[in-house]
Amino acid sequence: MSLLSEFMQKEQQLKQLQAEMERLQNDERLKAELEFKDKLEALMREFNKSSADVIGLLEPQGGKSAPAKSAAASAGGRRKRKLKIYKNPNTGEVVETRGGNHKTLKAWKDEHGSDTVEGWLVRVES
Repeated sequence: MSLLSEFMQKEQQLKQLQAEMERLQNDERLKAELEFKDKLEALMREFNKSSADVIGLLEPQGGKSAPAKSAAASAGGRRKRKLKIYKNPNTGEVVETRGGNHKTLKAWKDEHGSDTVEGWLVRVES
């Protein structure tokens, strides 16, 4: 893509974003939410409370609603496995998998050993 076409594309995106911002600024729901936020922040300053204090008051369990979690788990069947990301330091190849049955991962474990490959784990995501 040429520099000129990239510039024109970015300029078009900027115009679209500006139009969207103007539409949002005229939205009554946004105005109401901003007013609520301002009043809440003023109240928090008045009573010298932080966001965490307010959340603690509203949700005494600290946001951990156990009934909702158990209902979701039983309704959806199995819970989703965590995404594991491995990077082979020899080749630089990256494997992302939610299970141990990945073809490349199995080949690596056969070649280098399971413990070695587990050491290549870069990160785990939910």
